[in-house]
Amino acid sequence: MNAQEIQFYVLRYLEAEQCDILEKHPAYITVKLSPSADKALTQRPYYWSFVERTGAVPETMTCTFIFDPEAYRELHPQQGSQNVPAAPAVQPAAQPGTPQPQGDSILGRYFGFVPTVFTARVPRDELTYGSRRLEQIFSAVRGKGRFVRLFEQYAPEQPKQAATIPYETWLGVNYKVEFACDMKRSEIHSLGIQLQTGDIIERFHDRLAGKKLTPRLPAHVYVTPDRITLPRAVIYLEDYLEKKMAEYDHRWAQEAQLRLKDEMNRVRAYYEPLLQDAGQDDKAEIEARFTARLQEVEWQYRPRIQISAINCGLFHFLSMQEPNR
Repeated sequence: MNAQEIQFYVLRYLEAEQCDILEKHPAYITVKLSPSADKALTQRPYYWSFVERTGAVPETMTCTFIFDPEAYRELHPQQGSQNVPAAPAVQPAAQPGTPQPQGDSILGRYFGFVPTVFTARVPRDELTYGSRRLEQIFSAVRGKGRFVRLFEQYAPEQPKQAATIPYETWLGVNYKVEFACDMKRSEIHSLGIQLQTGDIIERFHDRLAGKKLTPRLPAHVYVTPDRITLPRAVIYLEDYLEKKMAEYDHRWAQEAQLRLKDEMNRVRAYYEPLLQDAGQDDKAEIEARFTARLQEVEWQYRPRIQISAINCGLFHFLSMQEPNR
């Protein structure tokens, strides 16, 4: 992912979490997190436990996410791009006998104490591919977007239309297929199955891209009953993907088997003479190393296809044509 793709992804996440954007620039963005985003990104379990126990109004953090570190350093040379607390504010001297404002904070309301000088700390994080904060956002998205149920938006031609429109139900699953040996290649397969007919289509995500979806059932719409259960639909999708994988060219696996055999012979050629010359005290240790090395080579070179479901969802919309079996 380049900087533009990361920025687009992060902005979509912040928008979905209903965060407040305070400052937006092509190189960075400053945002006040929503409660759900604060829980996912700031790792403050004790604070949120306190808020939930007391019912206090949460005070979420403000963060700066940097997409172009060099441009940010040019704009803010005194700050750089690391997590640095803001400089403390200068407080005017208090006049004798003048009561000091205590503010309306959680500490003041529940403990009767507020620091006289308080400056909010604004963390600054570089969101480059592989960075800790970006991986944290990926993890939050995977956790919340793993299962969805959405309806296609429907607006009748006549506002007072009495007739209801049937919606069909599709189970959509995004699969990650990994071809692994001492090298690795991965593919994403988006499959959808119609739960009334059993029709299966590929590139299901592309079909969804052009539709306006909502989590609520629209008016004047009813969902037709399913004829295929979800466990049975999953079996159909897995069988379809397995047949598709069987049609691939698997010469890569044959070549990996040859490399596995060569590496096994190389390991045996090294350890077998050591075992023959080893004394009784050292033989057990050498055999353990020999066995461990063979297991490592087996794991590294053995060709295999690993399939995992990334996310899935139930989608209800008007009839989709041109199914592919």
